[in-house]
Amino acid sequence: MAALCGDEWKLLADYIHSICGIQLDESKRYLIESRLSGLLEQTASLSYTGLYQKARTDATGRIGRSIIDAITTGETSFFRDDAPYQLLRHKILPDLIDRRSRAATGKIPIRIWSAACSSGQELYSIAIVLREVLGGAEKYDVRLVGTDISPEAVRRASLGVYNSVEAGRGIDAGRLSRYFAQQDGKWRVRDEIRAAVSFRTVNLMGEFASLGQWDIIFCRNVAIYFSERDRSRCLGAWRSHSLQMVISSSAPRNR
Repeated sequence: MAALCGDEWKLLADYIHSICGIQLDESKRYLIESRLSGLLEQTASLSYTGLYQKARTDATGRIGRSIIDAITTGETSFFRDDAPYQLLRHKILPDLIDRRSRAATGKIPIRIWSAACSSGQELYSIAIVLREVLGGAEKYDVRLVGTDISPEAVRRASLGVYNSVEAGRGIDAGRLSRYFAQQDGKWRVRDEIRAAVSFRTVNLMGEFASLGQWDIIFCRNVAIYFSERDRSRCLGAWRSHSLQMVISSSAPRNR
């Protein structure tokens, strides 16, 4: 594996911050080195500085997207840290439905956004909770959207296909058989759950007003990687786009 020389780590850390808001100090030098070493060969770069220069001059943006994919590839799981899902099931959803039912003249709208959704486990977990709480949801107009800055993460989330290790993390046997189907040795989220969700590539450091208003935003384990200034701006924007609650966490996501 090629080694970072001198201040190359800072050159790349500043570039990464500029394109996705993730702040990496010198203690994350090893992460930059290990995550980006493969891109040197893929882009025929002789050094990390060469990779940086190619990324900056790449009119297609492909190298920058590859850097984002490499840096943001994180570990996640279904129903990770179960408390937010219990809160959603037993408090947030019942309260929201009760308020909306009093004034409803048609289907009750429910809007939930999973920001930094990674490979989709969080949003599928939310969809499963709604399925269990609402049933067939004939009385509800549900919109569930997951976004991530990584195009590769969004592609994987949209497929909804997980290997046995991924599917086994956080999903008990009952839910696995009920909401997943085996496919070529892997587990595919069943169509009735996949049909309830959609995924988009969104940079949280950019504008996301086009996403509209939300009842609930899951923004867990993402703002901790931003600078204090970026975190305040992002959280303020989330709150302005959430009618009910922002669910956040200070627990780091493995990277």
